[in-house]
Amino acid sequence: MSSNPHKIGFVSLGCPKATVDSEQIITQLRAEGYQIVPDYAQADMVIINTCGFIDSAVEESMQAIDEALHENGRVIVTGCLGARSEQIHASFPSLLAVTGPHATAEVMQAVHQHLPAQHDPFMDLLPPQGIKLTPQHYAYLKISEGCNHRCTFCIIPSFRGDLVSRPIDEVMQEAQHLVNAGVKELLVISQDTSAYGVDTRYATRFWNGQPLQTRFVELARALGQFGVWVRLHYVYPYPHVDDVIPLMAQGAILPYLDIPFQHASPTILKAMKRPGSQEKVLERIKRWREICPQLVIRSTFIVGFPGETEADFEMLLNFLSEAQLDRVGCFMYSPVEGATANALPDQVDEDIKQQRFDRFMLHQQAISTEKLHQRIGHTLRVLVENPVEDGWVARSYADAPEIDGLVYIDTEQELTPGQFVEVSIVDSDEYDLYAELVTEETP
Repeated sequence: MSSNPHKIGFVSLGCPKATVDSEQIITQLRAEGYQIVPDYAQADMVIINTCGFIDSAVEESMQAIDEALHENGRVIVTGCLGARSEQIHASFPSLLAVTGPHATAEVMQAVHQHLPAQHDPFMDLLPPQGIKLTPQHYAYLKISEGCNHRCTFCIIPSFRGDLVSRPIDEVMQEAQHLVNAGVKELLVISQDTSAYGVDTRYATRFWNGQPLQTRFVELARALGQFGVWVRLHYVYPYPHVDDVIPLMAQGAILPYLDIPFQHASPTILKAMKRPGSQEKVLERIKRWREICPQLVIRSTFIVGFPGETEADFEMLLNFLSEAQLDRVGCFMYSPVEGATANALPDQVDEDIKQQRFDRFMLHQQAISTEKLHQRIGHTLRVLVENPVEDGWVARSYADAPEIDGLVYIDTEQELTPGQFVEVSIVDSDEYDLYAELVTEETP
C-alpha cells in the first residue's frame, strides 16, 4: 500500500438508515486503501451523505454541500437528497458526482474516476464487521430498504423505492460479526421493520445450520440467541407485532417498541393514508402490557397536518392520556417537495401549528415526568456511555441512543463505555433518570 494513501473527508447526515449507508461506503473506501480524515484541509475529496426528508434536513444538507465546496472544492453527494440530482446540480454545478441513497457502488465508481485507489490487497485488512460510525458497544442493523406504503406526508419511497428485504442469513451473519467484535446492543432498523420478508414471501434461508424464514418475528427470535440487547425500531403496527411481545417478556429481546403512530384522529389518519383506530390501538397496548409489564413504547406524531381541527387535536391529546406512552417525539407538519399532502385542502396556519406543538409537548412532558418518577427506588441494568463531570452517563433498556433519555450515575468509580452496571434510581426529571452505582459487570 502507498505510504501516502488518498484522504477522504466524510459527512454523514440524516437518520440511522443513512448512517448504515455511510458505514458501508466507508468500509469499502477503507478496504481499497483510502484514509478517512476529519477535516476539509487534509482531504483530497469530500463525500456528503445527505438527508432530504423534511425542509430543515434539506437545508442542512444544502449548507453542508456549500461549505464542503467552499472549504475543499472536490465533492461527491449521495443520499436521499441526491435523488434530486437535477436540483443539486443546478445549485452546485461543480460537484464531481451526485447519487441517490443506498448507492455504494455508484459512489465508489465516482471516487475511482476522480481519485483512483492505491490499494494493496496483500497489506490491507478490515475487521469482519466493517467500519462503524457508532461507538463500539452499539450498532445499527439494517434489515431492508424501501417501503411499500404511500403515506401522504412522506417521500421516502421515491428515494429508496419499494420494500427490498435482506436475506435473513446475511442479516444474521452481520449480527454475528458485530457481536464478535464486542457490540452489546443491536438496533434493528428499516423503513418498515415489521414488513420484513413480505417481498420475499418469507423465503427460508439457512444460518449456522438453522432454517430461518425471512420474517419479522423469526428474525427477532433468532437475534435473541446472541444474548445482547436487541432493540426494534420503526415497527409498523401490523397484527403480527403481537407475536414479539412474549419474546420481550421472556427477555430474548428488549421490551421496547418504536411505533410511529403519527396521530389518533381517524380523519387525519385517513388523510395521511395511515391505518389505525384509537380504540383498537389502546386495546392492543393494554394487552401488550398485560403480557410484558416492563414494556416501553416510543412513538412519533405530527401536529398541524392539513385538515386537522381543534377536535382532531384534542382527540390526539386524549389518546396520549390514555396510552401513557413512555417516549414521544412530535413534529409540526411542513410541506415536503413531492409529497401528496401538499395538495390537501385546509392547510393549518403556522401559528396554530406552533401552539399545538407546544401544547402537545407540555401534555406529554407531564406523562413522561410521572412515568420516570415511578422508577425511583428501582434497580436497573444500564449500558455505560461516557464520563461526565459528576460521574457517568448510561442508558437503560428504555433508552435508545440519541433519541430517548439518559441515566446519570453519580459515582467516583472508573467505568468503561460499553460496560453493563446495576444502578439504583434516586431521582428523575421530565426526560432523564439519576442513579447511584450498585454493582459492576465485566466490560
